[in-house]
Amino acid sequence: MRAVLVDTGPVVALLDGSDPDHQRCVRALQAFRDPLVTVWPVVTEAMYLLGRISWGAQDALWEMLDTQLRLLPLVEVDMTRMRALMKKYRDRPMDLADAALVAVAERHQIKQVFTLDQTDFSLYRPARIGRFSVIP
Repeated sequence: MRAVLVDTGPVVALLDGSDPDHQRCVRALQAFRDPLVTVWPVVTEAMYLLGRISWGAQDALWEMLDTQLRLLPLVEVDMTRMRALMKKYRDRPMDLADAALVAVAERHQIKQVFTLDQTDFSLYRPARIGRFSVIP
């Protein structure tokens, strides 16, 4: 599947103009040609963080989900894989959102990830994919 996985950091940075990574994420977003996809744990994390800013920021995320960002479902096999990934990377530790993104990447063969978490996503090695292409 041709797509770009979107992590929590860029979502928050895009919707919070005061975020130090806002402009960098806006520039990266403008360069994408493939569809943007994410998972529910990322949305949950972003809603929590945006709630500290305002309801308007949370509502902007709802709008983003309606127009720009497609949710990929997590299926039973993903949950088993997420648990195994969190165990494998427990020294980091890997959070639920990252585990969900890696599991979905493996299932859909998605190599590109839009994240501000360069360190972790440079270390993760999704099965059958190898290294992620980390953006920005």
